[in-house]
Order: sequence, then structure tokens, then C-alpha cells
Amino acid sequence: MVFKRRDPRTWLELFRTLFYPRGGWSRAVQYIRLRVHRLPGTPESIARGIFAGAFVIFTPLYGIHFVAAALLARLMRGNILAALLATFIGNPLTYVPIALISIHTGHFLLGTDPGGVGAHLGQHFAGAWRDLQHNFLALFTEERAHWDELIQFYHDLFFPFLVGSLIPGVICGLVCYYLSVPVIRTYQKRRLAKLRAKMEKLKAQADEAAE
Repeated sequence: MVFKRRDPRTWLELFRTLFYPRGGWSRAVQYIRLRVHRLPGTPESIARGIFAGAFVIFTPLYGIHFVAAALLARLMRGNILAALLATFIGNPLTYVPIALISIHTGHFLLGTDPGGVGAHLGQHFAGAWRDLQHNFLALFTEERAHWDELIQFYHDLFFPFLVGSLIPGVICGLVCYYLSVPVIRTYQKRRLAKLRAKMEKLKAQADEAAE
């Protein structure tokens, strides 16, 4: 294949890049920052997209964060690509603290006891996944569907996670919005000024050549 890598990466290398991208996190953050700055649109529309992406990462919608961010950005008339880039705030290094913040906030708002859910976060997800797998196979066999772990997952984790994501999600989104607008506006003005200076220089050179 024309675009096939000459040195295919192993599964270990692929797993490692989830936690530490090639070039390091600072380079990855710089790349995303530059991409956001160069997006077309007004600073406000780009910042609304960033708000959407930053908000969505606090929700339990794992696997469809991109879709949810794009839909929310569209509803807010924000830049969809900016929303997708902003979801990278959520990564394997930040997923656990973000989840714990949302879950504990949700239990607080609902007036329920989290009961050490943070210490058993992986077990809750694993239990729900086991029920999903079993119930899917039960569609094609005589096995009976199991719902106990899914119900416990919903009550102890998913619903509090969903409710609790609203406050920290909005806070994070607003912070990102108000920080992004002046930065993007300044960058766009500088870029426009450079383009104008370049055009004037080319025009002057053309005038000199014509004389």
C-alpha cells in the first residue's frame, strides 16, 4: 500500500502513545493550540466550539464524545472542528480525575452516598461490560439476560456521573471560552497584519519591476 508505514508499530507502542504521545504531551498540546488558532471563523464561534468540547468530556458518554461535542457545537453555532480538538482535554491521564469530580458532584446534588465509588471505578465498568456481553450473546442462545450489574452501574455511577457533569462541565467550558476569545482574536489580528504586510511587499516589488 502507498500510505502504509515502513515500520509498523507494535501493540505495546500503540498502547504507550495513549498515555504519552510521540514528542511528548507538550508537543501535542502545542499542536492542538496551533490548529485551534488557525481555524476559520470568528473568535466567538471557535470559542463556542471549544466550550462544547470541554463540556462534553465531563460527561459519561465515552466512545461518543466526538459525536456529542459536534452536535452541541452545532446547536451553539460553534466551530465543530474546534469542539473535536477540545475533547483532547480528556485523555487517559485526565479521565479518572474528571470522572471522580463528576461522580462526586452528582452524588452531592442527588443527596446520595458515593460509597467509595472512586476506589471501585474499574469494577463498576467491568461489571457493566460483562452484563452487556452476556446479554448480547443471550440474544442468540438460551441463556437468560443479566441486569444486576448494569442496574447497579446506572444507579451508583452513570446517573450521578451524568447529573454531576453539568456543573464542572459548564465551569470548564466557560473558563475555556473566556480564555480562548482574546487569545484567538489577538492571533487572528497578528496573522492578518502579517498577510497584509506580505501583500504590500509583493505589490511594491511588482511596481518596481513594472518601472
